[in-house]
Amino acid sequence: MKYGVLIIDGAAGLPLPEHSGKTSLELAETPNLDAMAPEGTLGLIRTVPEGMEASSACACMSLLGYDPAQYYQGRAAIEARSMGIPIGEEEVVFRCNLVAVRDGRMWDYSAGHIGSDDARKLIDALNEKLSSYEVSFYPGVSYRHICKLKGHEETIEATCTPPHDIPERPIADYLPSGPGSDFLKKLMLDSQEVLREHSVNMVRAAVGEIPATMIWLFWGSSQPREMPAFGQVYGLKVAMTSGVDLLNGLARMADISVLDIPGVTDGLDNDYLVQAAGALKSLNDHDLVVVHIEAPDEAAHSGSIADKVDAIQRIDREVVGQFRAWKQDDLRLLVLPDHATPIVTRTHSGDPVPFMLWGKGFTGNGTKRFTEAEADKTGLLIDPGYNIMNWLVGRD
Repeated sequence: MKYGVLIIDGAAGLPLPEHSGKTSLELAETPNLDAMAPEGTLGLIRTVPEGMEASSACACMSLLGYDPAQYYQGRAAIEARSMGIPIGEEEVVFRCNLVAVRDGRMWDYSAGHIGSDDARKLIDALNEKLSSYEVSFYPGVSYRHICKLKGHEETIEATCTPPHDIPERPIADYLPSGPGSDFLKKLMLDSQEVLREHSVNMVRAAVGEIPATMIWLFWGSSQPREMPAFGQVYGLKVAMTSGVDLLNGLARMADISVLDIPGVTDGLDNDYLVQAAGALKSLNDHDLVVVHIEAPDEAAHSGSIADKVDAIQRIDREVVGQFRAWKQDDLRLLVLPDHATPIVTRTHSGDPVPFMLWGKGFTGNGTKRFTEAEADKTGLLIDPGYNIMNWLVGRD
């Protein structure tokens, strides 16, 4: 038996008034998921334990079969693991977004989805001007980076708001507050002077692209908690493909192989066909493959219904279609978002999301499409969500 997990990041959402109350999943044309739904078991799953942050970190930890309440210690530390950044004694790490602020408001949480090459030059400049024994910056992918602090453990007690939660809102209302916040705020505000006249931003502005005007620190973390290897817990050899450091960090924490597939990105330019083909190829020497696709979530954060629907449709056509047609061995497939990212709020929700278990051993439970409403009508709810892996692999 072979197994697949397809995580369609942020695909679930709320009814859209401008589209007759349909969600993005309902608007999307998904012939492959539609054909599979009557054959599979659908329901809702609570991926984010109540009271925990509605982030992909908690949600994807659940989907991999680990209890976030036991193992989650903060998102930045997971991303640092993917990037090979050690976290020593008296050290903490923060996600460090390159953002764009205009007229005192959050203009763009991703600085126009700045490219990694441009971003690296800006991070180099921040290290040149602001780094010290206490502060270091590490370049990541696109707008997502890491800031490591030494001797300032109190900063992880600060209240920090993710920038994608505050589109067009005054940033003064959402700067870090509480214990340790003064140190974080000073770094964030000092970064404006470094970035203001940088040549990268001058060029971006000249060609009509959004400049990166400051850094935004959030998701502070200390050393991550150790997790048992996936193979030790579930007895399977597993691989993962993703374009983001968070998922690759979770993979390394769980001793999951990370696939290097050229063309896999964190955005709408992702090569879905190549990612799916590479994932299926990995099943030649793995029992299970996890495919994580970020694009719908990025589109929802940007408030684009068209881009979110298009991403879902391409995933159905170019990824789900390949898995559905795969005939080399018996296959059991789990398809689901990690969390909802409603267009109307442009941020994550911790509400239960739809899931589908399809393949050998699963039978239909009266659904016609893979949507929030169809999953809800089955009355099936998996809570806590980390039990979903047992459902997939057939463990009691």
